[in-house]
Amino acid sequence: MTIWTEQQAERPVTLSATGGLDRGAHHRLDEAWLAVAWSHPSTRCFVVCGGQALVVDTDDGRTELVTMPTFDAPITEAHRYFLGTDTEGVRYFALQKDALPGRMDDLARPAGLREAGALLGERDAALLVHAVALENWQRLHRFCSRCGERTVIAAAGHIRRCPACGAEHYPRTDPAVIMLVTDDQDRALLGRQVHWPKGRFSTLAGFVEPGESLENAVRREVFEEAGLPVGEVEYLASQPWPFPSSLMLGFTAQATTSRLQVDGEEIEEARWFSREELRAAIEAGEVLPLTGIFIATRLVERWYGGPLPKAPAA
Repeated sequence: MTIWTEQQAERPVTLSATGGLDRGAHHRLDEAWLAVAWSHPSTRCFVVCGGQALVVDTDDGRTELVTMPTFDAPITEAHRYFLGTDTEGVRYFALQKDALPGRMDDLARPAGLREAGALLGERDAALLVHAVALENWQRLHRFCSRCGERTVIAAAGHIRRCPACGAEHYPRTDPAVIMLVTDDQDRALLGRQVHWPKGRFSTLAGFVEPGESLENAVRREVFEEAGLPVGEVEYLASQPWPFPSSLMLGFTAQATTSRLQVDGEEIEEARWFSREELRAAIEAGEVLPLTGIFIATRLVERWYGGPLPKAPAA
């Protein structure tokens, strides 16, 4: 097993880096500035639809977000979202459309964050996660929750205003805790949800309830799902997760007992793993390795001390 250095263990969680972008929130209500920014020849934009955008794989092995000059952009006024400015002064906009544009060279392909999030560079990943989050919110919150009137887009896509009652509505973010629980033997607890395939295990997680602190949400979720009382809770990192509107808040949690009692509703099976037991279970094909951009993968890797073993060859 490869042991990580402290710097490697604390590296940013995928999708959490800014990518060097300044979101420029103070410009969102300045229509004159936005108009100038949109018409500038260096400004770039891309279309987002159904949580996907076009990406392209380059000859040198990179994956990039397909952007275009604004003079080549599909026509849309209302669904044009300002995402920020990079370190070179280039401004970026996302356009929400009902379909992705075609490509003459046939090299580009549609991709969402689950597929492309770990492949894109920091800047492109930051742009896509911002755009997808706004698109999800815009599609699901078109009417005023106070009076039912259709709302209109403002602040470059970051506010919806009601013309009838004057209410302003902001993008929704649902906080959820995700935690790696360990016991006094430094074993990690992994659970399998009822609808997951056999062998798929991950960390426990759940949404924060109204009026609840994050630490208490960790303790409640662990007890509800695995029957474990939890003592010490430590925050580690967060990850935006726009599927459709979550913010995953990662923790470690210390169980005060090792006796498990799963709820049978959300969690069908839960097991304690030592590092050696987890490695052996993955290599034997009994447990599917955590992969991809999930913060759960980083939490487990941090405890494990390095990248997890790969699944055995078929």
